[in-house]
Amino acid sequence: KDPLSKFWTAYKKFSGEYDTNMLERCDSSMDNMLIFAGLFAAVNTAFIIAMQPNSGDTTNALLQQLIQITANNSSAAQITFNSPTPTPVWSQGLAYASLALSLIAAFGAVLGKQW
Repeated sequence: KDPLSKFWTAYKKFSGEYDTNMLERCDSSMDNMLIFAGLFAAVNTAFIIAMQPNSGDTTNALLQQLIQITANNSSAAQITFNSPTPTPVWSQGLAYASLALSLIAAFGAVLGKQW
């Protein structure tokens, strides 16, 4: 055998071992990322649900206004709504953005594992 074929035989052997080792490390890394992204998304979703305004309060306020309108026999409805302050809007926006990014990361890890 010539030296060039010995070189390529050795290269194929070592590169195959290196590639197998790298794929195993990447696979375990993506498993960890999937677990972390799933747990983070679950906790983040719980916080998003807790931040939602109570719809019962809005319903009660509207019912109270309807009762007052019917009791006073007035046809003009004077419905007033309080606009939310900027802080909860920003915090909910950030929570939804972090949820979207964690789901994108999980989607990328799934694609990487299937590749």
